[in-house]
Amino acid sequence: MDELRLGDVIDDYCIKCRRLTNHAIVSLMDGQVAKVRCRSCYHDHNYLREIAPPSKKDLKKAELFNAVLGQVDSSNAPSTDENPEEAESAAAEAEPAKGRSAKTPAKRTRAGAKKA
Repeated sequence: MDELRLGDVIDDYCIKCRRLTNHAIVSLMDGQVAKVRCRSCYHDHNYLREIAPPSKKDLKKAELFNAVLGQVDSSNAPSTDENPEEAESAAAEAEPAKGRSAKTPAKRTRAGAKKA
């Protein structure tokens, strides 16, 4: 690939247009693209390497998920080192009963449909 120069056109994700568009190279650092200008809206931004940044909603979900995982206490888990028979009985109690569990909803039918 040829060396990149100022003004060359490359593809990148525009944070203002929120899509992948053509961009002109505005600055280079150590032979790498540093800043680009969108050729659709003329917005200057850092070169994102064609990767859309995560949304704030996704970042908040990840933060909450990590907070919940941090609160989980591993001491509540049954220990299999001490007595393997107790671990087997605890695992058997934890298994859901065969058939429909309380969490799965009943099969829905449309109003007026005949049941077989």
